[in-house]
Amino acid sequence: MSGPISDSELDNLINDDLGRETGAPAESGAPARELGQDLSFFGKIPVDVSLEVASTRVSLKELMEVDTHSVIVLDKLAGEPLDVKVNGALFAKAEVVVMNGNYGLRIVELCGNGLDDLAP
Repeated sequence: MSGPISDSELDNLINDDLGRETGAPAESGAPARELGQDLSFFGKIPVDVSLEVASTRVSLKELMEVDTHSVIVLDKLAGEPLDVKVNGALFAKAEVVVMNGNYGLRIVELCGNGLDDLAP
């Protein structure tokens, strides 16, 4: 991803799409559709999707003793689904697949009830 979207970029995305839907520029004062009726313009807003394999908590002393041959035990068993996070919030469980030489994710379970659950 290219980083956070600025307020002006978000306004431009929303205004561009509203202008196309109504057939007139959004700034012209022409009535636009109610935002609750068509949320398709949200599809242009970038989000960060990350895959969390597992985690653990260690003391600073333990971390300072890590060298190139150290093993840090994580909190998931091998073969368990991994956590897919959107902007840091849990979105789904998935398994890693390889497609055309690239890693991909096969979603095995969606977590939560919708976009409201993605709020950090």
